[in-house]
Amino acid sequence: MKSPRWQFSSTDETVVQALHGALGIDPLLCRLLAQRGVTNFNEARAFFRPSLDELHNPFLMRDMDAAVERLDDALQRGERILLYGDYDVDGTTSVALMYAFLSGFYRNLDYYLPDREKEGYGVSLASVEYARETGATLVIAMDCGIKAHEAVARARGYGIDFIVCDHHLPEGGLPEAVANLDPKRPDCDYPFKELSGCGIAFKLAQALALHNNMPPEELDDLLDLVAVSIACDIVPMAGENRILARHGLQRLNHSPRVGLWALINRINRHFPLNITDLVFGLGPLINAAGRLGDARDAVRLLLSSDRNSALDHAGALVRRNRERREVDYAMADEARRRFTEAPDWETRRSIVLYNPEWHKGIIGIAASRMSEAFHRPSVILTHSNNRAVGSARSVPGFDLYAALQACEDLFYSYGGHAHAAGMQMPVENLEAFAERFETIVGQNLNEESEHPVIDICSRIRLDEVTEKFWHTLRQFEPFGPDNRNPVFCAERVVDTGHSRVLDNNHVRLSLRQADGQRVITGIGFGLAEVFCELKSRPFDVAFNLRNEHWRGETVLAMQAKAFRESEKV
Repeated sequence: MKSPRWQFSSTDETVVQALHGALGIDPLLCRLLAQRGVTNFNEARAFFRPSLDELHNPFLMRDMDAAVERLDDALQRGERILLYGDYDVDGTTSVALMYAFLSGFYRNLDYYLPDREKEGYGVSLASVEYARETGATLVIAMDCGIKAHEAVARARGYGIDFIVCDHHLPEGGLPEAVANLDPKRPDCDYPFKELSGCGIAFKLAQALALHNNMPPEELDDLLDLVAVSIACDIVPMAGENRILARHGLQRLNHSPRVGLWALINRINRHFPLNITDLVFGLGPLINAAGRLGDARDAVRLLLSSDRNSALDHAGALVRRNRERREVDYAMADEARRRFTEAPDWETRRSIVLYNPEWHKGIIGIAASRMSEAFHRPSVILTHSNNRAVGSARSVPGFDLYAALQACEDLFYSYGGHAHAAGMQMPVENLEAFAERFETIVGQNLNEESEHPVIDICSRIRLDEVTEKFWHTLRQFEPFGPDNRNPVFCAERVVDTGHSRVLDNNHVRLSLRQADGQRVITGIGFGLAEVFCELKSRPFDVAFNLRNEHWRGETVLAMQAKAFRESEKV
């Protein structure tokens, strides 16, 4: 692992002073607000008190009128409606949300999630045949569908209409659906472009509720699902996403649906949960259903109404996730070994590995682990349906999607965005792809991007880390892209003598500044080796703040991100 580069955020200090005068809070907190584009009292109030009243009118989204009209007609006529979603967290929460909403007043519903291994991503032709065989005349596709030209055309030939709720970029025009709800389509003027797939499903539910004069409170029960999707799909935590995530977390922490309660119970998470708990606690369990089995199991859990059966479903997902982890770690170890055995591995700028025995449901995780370990764009591929199927992950500063576009003549298909993508290609094209991808990365990945970067918002003294400071900082939540959990830098800290090394290169910390009294405890994951090299002299620590739960008590603690030797004074 390369040493991280410490990068301090720039801040307009005149804005900081103006905010301090208007709000009367710690100047450091005003600096964090300024870094988020907040410049005055009214903007600060909206930031600290995001309201559901600030959500945009769903009918501002292109095709929403047509979507509501077709859905309302189906409901009035008693048509069979099939809800279709991708097999990941965003897709399963989308299906659960729409089913939970519609089933409150309608019964002729069904849902379908594709088999990752047999059908792959997107709207499969098998699902269209299922819709025809079961008598569905309307399909609502969520978290996918905007590229499903063939599937939608076939359905249309059978007299089956589609409503697409997607948040991916269209390609080759739009499918022949009754409505294509996607803020990223070029002709859509919807004010917020970064909704999750489940977020767009929520906007459809919101529009139908408005159309039928339903009280807006009828939708409140759905917000916990939207929050889970926003967290786990890593969409920007700004605009509508931040509003929905804030209120969804409140719902989850005060009155979670039975299925989510069961998951939380099975993994012993402490309330209140935050975004990190959703991403690393609930998300992997929900994903495990589709990675190593049937994604419908996750939907069944999310729709549970009985606590005992929900606990059984949740226990099954915990076991499946444990199995996933075993496969995941074994694959990651093998990938690291194979890469470092190559004679030129240290000079290669990219990673491309293929093994026909690797599990298709795990290759994305393996690609992420390789990118994190070596800080290079990584592509992990396996064999499926007589072709090489791959998952790719990028590093900051490198546009993965643009790189794949330059290789599109080698693919059957590909898709994704700048940070993550997937592709399918003939096995015989693997070598040509690996070399071309290496050339593209070498030409476009600058030297600075080859090192992980720690973005630090501000220097801080440990004496300033008080409960009052933490209480206000918590109001910046929920954290995520575009509203990152602030990383602080405390300089010239020393070990109190009570720090200790744990298993797996982790370290339990007890630190104070060399000229201070305040002691902060915490954890440094994977940092024990670096800590032991530095602990005999003053060093700097980059860290987040968090609550730690220990023996029934909650304490304010740090989570160290990196250490470095302090400059000599």
